[in-house]
Amino acid sequence: MTSNPGVRDPRIAVLVYNDAANDSRVLKESASLRDEGYQVRIIAVERRELGRAAQTTELREGLCLQRVPEFTIERILPALAPLWRHLIRHEAVAEPAAGPPAPGPLRPGAPLASTRARVLRGLRNVGERAYRTLALGTYWVNAARAGHDFAPDVVHANDANTLVPALAIRALSPTPVGIIYDSHELWRHRNVRPGRLLAPLVEHLTEAIGIRQVDGVITVSPSIADWLRSTYRLPTTPTLVRNVPVADGVPDRSTGVLRERAGLSPQDRVIAYGGRITTARGIEETIAALPHLDEDVHFVLLGYGEAAALEEVTEQAHAHGVAHRVHLIGAVAPDEVSRALADGDVAVVHVLPICLSYRYALPNKLFESIRAGLPIAAADLPDMKAVVEELGVGEVFQGSSSRDLAEALRAILHRPGRYQAAARAAAPHLTWEQETDQMLEMYRGVLRAQGRGRS
Repeated sequence: MTSNPGVRDPRIAVLVYNDAANDSRVLKESASLRDEGYQVRIIAVERRELGRAAQTTELREGLCLQRVPEFTIERILPALAPLWRHLIRHEAVAEPAAGPPAPGPLRPGAPLASTRARVLRGLRNVGERAYRTLALGTYWVNAARAGHDFAPDVVHANDANTLVPALAIRALSPTPVGIIYDSHELWRHRNVRPGRLLAPLVEHLTEAIGIRQVDGVITVSPSIADWLRSTYRLPTTPTLVRNVPVADGVPDRSTGVLRERAGLSPQDRVIAYGGRITTARGIEETIAALPHLDEDVHFVLLGYGEAAALEEVTEQAHAHGVAHRVHLIGAVAPDEVSRALADGDVAVVHVLPICLSYRYALPNKLFESIRAGLPIAAADLPDMKAVVEELGVGEVFQGSSSRDLAEALRAILHRPGRYQAAARAAAPHLTWEQETDQMLEMYRGVLRAQGRGRS
């Protein structure tokens, strides 16, 4: 692709409602677009509590990251900030003790204390919902402003919570602006807190209206692509761009960090987990499976998570009597995951289908583990099952009990060789560079329609 003298390179604004620090998909897509010759700006949001302030940083020539200001009560009503944060983030509302009341006369004020707890709980719930609404609205405004100032030719909207600013950038632009919608998950059926009232309707309308206004749709799994086409009656099936690793060769086992960080010997056998440490990702089930496996089998978790999630892992390990066999070893950079996993013996890729988005998941840890040369013990979910069985890289366990998972792990650990060989054979063909061909062709088509095509 060559540039004409005096004509600026096409500009791509990549919108994402997080700080983009650990969003490997956004970072890889942005780098691919830059390699295609475009000027790329990621418009994310600051997270001051994590030390990621609102500023613009050049990641490399032609690729920069702009974090716009997040909503904070300190900027609006600084005098109320301590009370606000105490209410919605830090206050643990005391619950009445379970069981029958203690014998003797009721304490004066006990009903009043219970009423006060309910009131505070209600206020906290309202505060949390208001905070999330204001935070998203603030991002919409700031992202639309930043995108307008950047004057992009195409906006890449990551997930439905960025469609509103993407459409606003187009509406405010004096020149044509294309929009690519990138659905990282099944947005309307993702894992969110229950009891939301207005939000599901807003999300439904946002995606239903927005997806018909965009110039192209990409997503992460075949089932989500089919769902989007069927639900919104799209003329074509969304383009599949799975979240596979960048081409880097199959790592040698010596690059792994699991054993060293966990303090394990070469004789120990390692079940590897790579990714965010949170609920519904099969972590609890893997811990529950350990008592059914030999003592030399350890579970090593490579990844980041909230303090509460890490504490829950520790508590679960103690509850099952396997605390000495469960190891939290921290995270590595997104582009180091496959190499870091390489000294494992098997990887568990287990997503609980508690929502439709999880049922249709095709997580990046599946492909990172294959790249690491690890056999896979995978949940019986349609898209994951199809990949594992087609490539012959592991076992798909039926059922949902800890014994079912343990049986699959035992089968792999008994004879891992053929699965390891299949993973190493498949890895060179599962590369980001091959995966993004259709996405880049979509961009070329959008720009050609604007008269911005290149020769």
